[in-house]
Amino acid sequence: MKTYDHVIITGGSSGIGLALAGAYLERGAKVTLIARSLERLDRAVVTLSAISGDCAERLFAAVAHVEDSAEMRNAVASAVARFGECNLLINSAGLVIPSAFDQMGEEAFAEQIEVNLVGTANAIRCVLQPMKARGAGTILVISSGAALIGIDGYSAYCASKAGLVGFAEALRTEIEPFGIDLAICYPPDTDTPQLAAELPLRSAAAARVMGTVAPWPVEAVAGRIVAGLDRRRREIHFGASLTLLARFGSLVRPILYWWFARGAQPEPRPGFQTSSNASNSDSYR
Repeated sequence: MKTYDHVIITGGSSGIGLALAGAYLERGAKVTLIARSLERLDRAVVTLSAISGDCAERLFAAVAHVEDSAEMRNAVASAVARFGECNLLINSAGLVIPSAFDQMGEEAFAEQIEVNLVGTANAIRCVLQPMKARGAGTILVISSGAALIGIDGYSAYCASKAGLVGFAEALRTEIEPFGIDLAICYPPDTDTPQLAAELPLRSAAAARVMGTVAPWPVEAVAGRIVAGLDRRRREIHFGASLTLLARFGSLVRPILYWWFARGAQPEPRPGFQTSSNASNSDSYR
């Protein structure tokens, strides 16, 4: 079992990030939650404080938008002042706004790229130099099964999550010589507030690709991630189908696209949802 003194989690106020916070608090770590909503952070602190009597002393929350580099620097600096340098950074903050590309506003497209891809880079930038100086540290990038295949209505989301794959692989070559581990995981649909908000906006074509499998419980996803980090896995997968897609995507994707396109007809689209009404919680699969 790998232990960490100070774990920083972006998007830690709900979903996978919150579940991971609970898991590492139970292991005795100090945990910092970073999210954009003070109200959600307050609820998360109350939830996590029920885990054990001394949990509150090992828990810190800071408000920041991951896409804002200055806010992130301030949040991480406050966390480090409270608990010391970060040993494990978990990038769980994310955003999805399902919509056909030609009905999606430029701002909504850019926002998903900024939160999911640039926000992850901003968070890593805040902890990287101290990790290099110590010659140790672990970084987790939470991508998505959506990084492995194109999905109707998810052009911005797929682009941002696939971008994380290239970013993680390139960054790993730079930081491994300094003793820093970098893992990337590809969660499936996960039973989170984000998914509940997203599903009403999901197209029928997207539903065919996603399949009819029930979403994974968030605790199961968090458990798989923790186990993968314990084993120092570079990649963490979930289920046989996503593992197959990750390993043999160039062979599998053309077959899947053909299969899902059989008999498909253009479908009416709901009006575009702005980000204030769409799925915009801090944590996503």
